[in-house]
Amino acid sequence: MRILVLGAGGTGGYFGGRLAQSGADITFLVRPARASQLQAEGLAIRSPLGDANVDVAHVTAEALPALVRERPFDMVLLSCKAYDLDSAMDAIAPAMQGGAWVLPILNGLRHYAPLDERFGARNVVGGLCFISAMKGERGEILHLGQPASITFGERQGERDSERTAALAHLCAQAGIDHVRSFDIAREQWTKFTFLATLAAGTCLMRSAVGGIVATEGGDAFMRALYDECVAVADAAGQPIAAQAQQTALRTLTQAGSSLKASMLRDLEAGQRVEAMQIVGDLLHRARDAGHEAPRLATAWCHLQAYEASLQPR
Repeated sequence: MRILVLGAGGTGGYFGGRLAQSGADITFLVRPARASQLQAEGLAIRSPLGDANVDVAHVTAEALPALVRERPFDMVLLSCKAYDLDSAMDAIAPAMQGGAWVLPILNGLRHYAPLDERFGARNVVGGLCFISAMKGERGEILHLGQPASITFGERQGERDSERTAALAHLCAQAGIDHVRSFDIAREQWTKFTFLATLAAGTCLMRSAVGGIVATEGGDAFMRALYDECVAVADAAGQPIAAQAQQTALRTLTQAGSSLKASMLRDLEAGQRVEAMQIVGDLLHRARDAGHEAPRLATAWCHLQAYEASLQPR
């Protein structure tokens, strides 16, 4: 399987780098400056699961069409901030036109409609990941914490497809923690409800989980916020399993926890955030279903005010 990875930042750089390290046929689609850096230094991964320095193939957008004509790609791994989806689709279009299918591992669910419209639903596989990673000052991939897993599966038609089986085989060879799911919607909603709670709660309070639950009423707030998110999944016909809820709540209310959403790290750095794609989208789904979600609504208001502060005056 020949795979094109969009970008060589934290998430794409980590999973694409691990696949390349194992000998898989991986090419990174990057900007010219990043291409020069990869050419000179390779891709460095710094991780509690093991460091690596890998020589990786790479291509720029300008050179991609010719490369696709010469050797088409089978798959595109799409990892970008959800607010960059439009430009990301433009970037991968030559590979998709060459016959590839795409596995998006973006946060939330809003990206599927535009991906389906542009490339066809049959060519868009469902996916998600659990990892905290970023690109360091020297271009190295910094894996923060222990989890680094990827989940994928067909969204329609034959669940036991050859293409997802082939990807699972590559992940196994690379030692990547992975799940080839035959019910990817359930996996997506389980993550979506957890992530929306974590992002809404930690951004609203500007604190890690441990700091929130240490306050009077903090534990109850996080539990009630999660209940609001779970109710949306129920309304969508994707109820969250009891065990998954218990696991999520343990994480969301763990005393002393330093866990915070990556959205809060972006916010603290004064960067753009995936507010609409995570918190805003889930709130709108709640309202469409006739549910009140006052805590989620407060967090969404807060995030909109933050985003407005980033606009040039």
